[in-house]
This record gives sequence, C-alpha cells and structure tokens, in this order.
Amino acid sequence: MTTSTASQIGKAQRWLMAIRVPTLPAAVVPVLVGSALAVRVGAFDVIVFCITLLASLLIQIGTNLANDYFDNEKGADTDERLGPTRVTQSGLIPPATVRGAMLLSFGLAALCGVYLIVVGGWPILVIGVLAIICGIAYTGGPFPLGYHGLGDFFTFVFFGLVAVLGTYFLYSGTLSTAAWLAALPVAMLVTAIIVVNNLRDAPTDTKAGKRTLAVIFGERFARVEYWLLVLGAYALLPVLWLNGSASAWVLLPLLSLLLALPLLRLIATANGRALNAGLKGTGRLHMVFGVLLAVGLLF
Repeated sequence: MTTSTASQIGKAQRWLMAIRVPTLPAAVVPVLVGSALAVRVGAFDVIVFCITLLASLLIQIGTNLANDYFDNEKGADTDERLGPTRVTQSGLIPPATVRGAMLLSFGLAALCGVYLIVVGGWPILVIGVLAIICGIAYTGGPFPLGYHGLGDFFTFVFFGLVAVLGTYFLYSGTLSTAAWLAALPVAMLVTAIIVVNNLRDAPTDTKAGKRTLAVIFGERFARVEYWLLVLGAYALLPVLWLNGSASAWVLLPLLSLLLALPLLRLIATANGRALNAGLKGTGRLHMVFGVLLAVGLLF
C-alpha cells in the first residue's frame, strides 16, 4: 500500500479493517446455536445471552488483532500478501497501538467473564482463560499454534465446540448429545474458513516459515480438508434429526447448499487472489448455516 493510498483511509475505517468485521459472525454463530439449544430446554436467559455474545465478539476481535500484530512481527505479512490489507504490516496503525487494542479486547472479555463465571462456575473460568491464552498463542508467544500446524485444531475446538457447548452449559449447567451434535457442524464450517485462508497464503507462509497444514501437507490436502469439513457439516444434520435430538426442522440448513456447492467447486481449483472470494463466501456460508441451524433447533 502506498503512502498516498494509506492517507486516504480514515481512522474509523482503519480500525474496522483491524478488527476484521467480516470475521465477526464466527463469534456470533456459536452463541446463537448454543442459545437455541437452551430455549429448547427452557433455560434461556437474556442477560446471559447478551454478555456471552459480547465476550465472544471481544475474544474474536482480540484474536484478530493479535494475528495482525504477531504476523507482522514474525514476517508472515509482507508486500506479497494476497489477502486483505493488514493494518500493522501496511503501517495504517502503529504496532504498539494494535498491541494495546488487543490487550484491551481480551481485558474486556475477561471482565465479561466475571459475570459468566458467577453464573456457570469454574468450568467457565477454565474455558475463558484457555480461550484468551490460545487467542494470543495462535500467532504469538514462543510456540505460536498457527505456525506449527495447530491453527485448524485450535479453531475447531475453541471457535466451534467450546463456543457452542460453553454457551449451552452457561444456561443449563449440563451438556447433552444434542449440544455435541449441534456443535460439530459449527466447528467444521468455522474451521473451513481457516483452511481457505491457509490455502491462499501457502506460498507466502512457506517463505515466512509459517507451517500451516496447507504448507506441511500441501495444497491438495487443504482442498480435500475443506471438502470434508463442509460436507461433514451437512452430513451431521440427519443424525441430529434421526437420533431424536431435534425435529425435522433441523434440516433447514440444507437450504444453504445453494451457497456451499459453488464454493466447493471454487476451492477445488482456485489459487491465489481468486481464493479471496472463497474466503468471503465461506464466512457467509458459516453464518447462514448457523442461523438456519439455530432456527431449526427452536422448533
């Protein structure tokens, strides 16, 4: 990005770029699904919903800012980058300011967590502490998860399984088969977003020494992984219905196949900047699928 171009970007726009607004639905969907499950058992609470949603968004924002800051520090973000502009690497926001905003986001999430710990007890304390630590350790610290092939696993567990199950546990104090089965497709689709990102960045990540699964096992592996995650999410819907965990309404997310099929074709063949459309589309798919799943669980 040139100096003249950077000067044309307003302060508010820079921070919107920094927090990566298009990624925020990844923090919303698990809370919606977990809350829909709570409604089914008569355990829903509006205050818990609002504070859980806020905490989830703050952890997502903190993780995004940490990724922006640490990827620049480690040299993974360069002028060869194919994805959206990163504010630290491009000089739009000073590194120290991004780091401060990251710490503020995680601090506010921890503040929200105080109330949630009172409601849900020590399991919520453990979940909250681990989520914040992993949010920083995804790209920061002495053993950054995303640099050692663990980014997909971290995303699957914390932004999928733990986010849905933790939300449901806050309301009900228990876990159920339905909660596990509903959490799995959410985890699969949010991980698919990371897979597209890593597939696109594989060439530059290789140069920077960032060993994602797409770098370790190759781009073909990443494409197959994407297909398995997306198709696996849909395959679990009949299981939710047929084992009695939900009514036939839980098949409602099948409507989102209209979004999924073109993405599967794109990810099978696209490279480089063309995968930006796949990244955006997969984020949209995750949101639509999750909203339809939450609605389906309510009936």
